Amino acid sequence: MADAKTELSEIKRMGAKPQKNSGRGQHEKGDAITPEFVIDVKEYASSFSLSRSVWGKACSDAAKHRKEPALMVCLGSGKETTRLWVLGDEMFKLMLESYRRDTLND
Repeated sequence: MADAKTELSEIKRMGAKPQKNSGRGQHEKGDAITPEFVIDVKEYASSFSLSRSVWGKACSDAAKHRKEPALMVCLGSGKETTRLWVLGDEMFKLMLESYRRDTLND
């Protein structure tokens, strides 16, 4: 299911910049990068197991770029893809605060 083509498609879809060699190099970590985040894309047919080590790697990769870590989890394929995001607690709180502020101002 997951291959370089579908991963690149997901990265383009989110408007991020792909990292060379899918982040396996010494300096360009993660699968994709935005001004705010280093993103690791996980693509699976039906399930994905999140662990402390997976999140720890995302955090250490992001720290090397002085950015926030994020995991994009894609389950399924094609039009049947479910896309989910994993963010740290502090980032979620910041985004929720911003969302509430923007919603109240509308």
